[in-house]
Amino acid sequence: MSRSGFVALAGRPNVGKSTFVNAVVGEKVAIVSDRPQTTRRAIRGVHQSGESQIVLVDLPGVQRPRDALTVRMARRVQQELEGSDAALLVLNAEQGVGPGDRFIARALRAGAVPVTIAVNKVDRLPRGALMEVLEQTAALGLAGEIFPISARRGTGVGELVAHLAALMPEGPFMFEVGACTDQAQELLLAELIREAVIRRTFQEVPHAVEVMVEEIETPREGLARVRALIWVETESQKGILIGSQGRMIKAIGVAARRELERVLDCQVHLDLSVRVRRDWRADDSLLDRLGIT
Repeated sequence: MSRSGFVALAGRPNVGKSTFVNAVVGEKVAIVSDRPQTTRRAIRGVHQSGESQIVLVDLPGVQRPRDALTVRMARRVQQELEGSDAALLVLNAEQGVGPGDRFIARALRAGAVPVTIAVNKVDRLPRGALMEVLEQTAALGLAGEIFPISARRGTGVGELVAHLAALMPEGPFMFEVGACTDQAQELLLAELIREAVIRRTFQEVPHAVEVMVEEIETPREGLARVRALIWVETESQKGILIGSQGRMIKAIGVAARRELERVLDCQVHLDLSVRVRRDWRADDSLLDRLGIT
């Protein structure tokens, strides 16, 4: 009998949830950076092994809602947790267990699904410090199973995945064999462009950036034309993204195009435009257009 179900990943921003999902799926389905708010939607990655299929739901990092965007992100986290078959709390070993982790643990304890804990980035700690973090984790009183892992290196990931697979209910697969995500192509490409922006900008710009792919054309075999809008909130942010004599937007385009060509498996002509929309993070109509629900 096959097993299939959803595992919701909960945790503070920047604990490595997206890196874990990509490592387990074997494909890049979630963008990765060291900035909070990198993940804004629930991203689903599919892992299949033998008769089990796990749908990992990479959730936005849990944080205090401050505007319409973060309100929607918090609501999505709650909805996905309620609809999952199991939850995985991901902690950052380098940071130890903090108030934010305890807040999330209390919320998970009140839920009805089994909870597993992954302590990520253990490769960055000496053994003594790691043992202290594991003791702090056990003191949460949340789960009987705690897995020290390094999502970046793959350490402990196989054992954790096998444990999660055993928690899945019996039933047919929810995705076709070979599927790795349920993301629309436009959204995946937009996220890869946003990743290129995040990695090349500093201070307030990453939080204020969103990307929308407006058009994908295939004028001939082996070539795709992608037209995308990059939204920012101020003229100064637009100036940073464009850069002196257009150097920054060119560098972003070169980096993003490499990722798009990998995904589309063809040559890509990428057309990027930067537009200002003040306070877009508080604009419900634009958030609807961007698919942030």
